[in-house]
Amino acid sequence: MEALQGKKVVVTGGSRGIGRAIVERIAGEGAHVVFSYAQSKGRATEVEKKVAQAGGRAQGLQADFTDPANAERLMKDAEDLLEGLDVLVNNVAMAFTPTSIVEIDDDLYDQVMATNLKSTFLTVRYAARNMRDAGRIINISTVNTIRPGLGIALYTASKGAIEQLTAAAARELGPRGITVNTVSPGFTDTDLLRGANSEQQLAQIPAVTPLGRVGQPADIADVVAFLAGPDSRWITGQNIRATGGFA
Repeated sequence: MEALQGKKVVVTGGSRGIGRAIVERIAGEGAHVVFSYAQSKGRATEVEKKVAQAGGRAQGLQADFTDPANAERLMKDAEDLLEGLDVLVNNVAMAFTPTSIVEIDDDLYDQVMATNLKSTFLTVRYAARNMRDAGRIINISTVNTIRPGLGIALYTASKGAIEQLTAAAARELGPRGITVNTVSPGFTDTDLLRGANSEQQLAQIPAVTPLGRVGQPADIADVVAFLAGPDSRWITGQNIRATGGFA
């Protein structure tokens, strides 16, 4: 039997990149997955069809997390569809052109913090109130919280706060058997990585990564699937850095 057979799972930001890989991997383990997408209904439909062809169940719901109110709406709608909640994966993140601190305006600050941090807090709060005992919460961060680059101070600040939220939530929810962990990807072949780096920078990644290649979304999805499953029952409050040895 698949490790997640019958589990009810919500994945935010699941129509492409790491999120899509997570949806496909977890659905492949027998879970029923509801995932969010911001704009691309076409990409969401592709994910639904691929999962269905493999014998799994996944359904996309539109939710633009630049308005945090949509986070709680998504959770309520997803729980109604799933008829329960066992696993929450917070993957959604706002991508933007690297911008120095002196150039960040209030609007950009508010959008990034709303999408990356406040929406994550709201989904975690919803799960804390409604998730079944022995559930799993997995928040996606970034290696940049310990290896920050130029122009991403705002992004790393939002993700660093998520890591602290994870640690605190693990303490609070532990008595119910709910584990809460962070996964921090390293260089992973996604639109976000390619949008923030030049071709020259991308070409240098294998040389600075001990395992000698750029990570793939499936590499991260495998870690998330482990944390979502029964074999991770004694792991909580941790930040697992899936970086190929970069950090």
